[in-house]
Amino acid sequence: MLLLRILFIIICVLWLIKMLARIFLPMLFQSMVNKAQNQSNQKYQQQSHPDGRLRVDYVPPKGKNEKGNKAGDFIDYEEIK
Repeated sequence: MLLLRILFIIICVLWLIKMLARIFLPMLFQSMVNKAQNQSNQKYQQQSHPDGRLRVDYVPPKGKNEKGNKAGDFIDYEEIK
């Protein structure tokens, strides 16, 4: 009799946990998503300028042989028979 009572209590507690998880887990995940979105929006707001212009910190120097290397680098090879 005691074993049946313990099993019944365990089943009821697990069922209650399952019902509470169905209610509260979606709210918890939604709050986590909202928090992550707010943090990413704040980072984006800090990086952008109020006048809307783009700021470039680095411009690569122009090389002397810029017109000769338009097709890319090529490697000579020999055909082996």
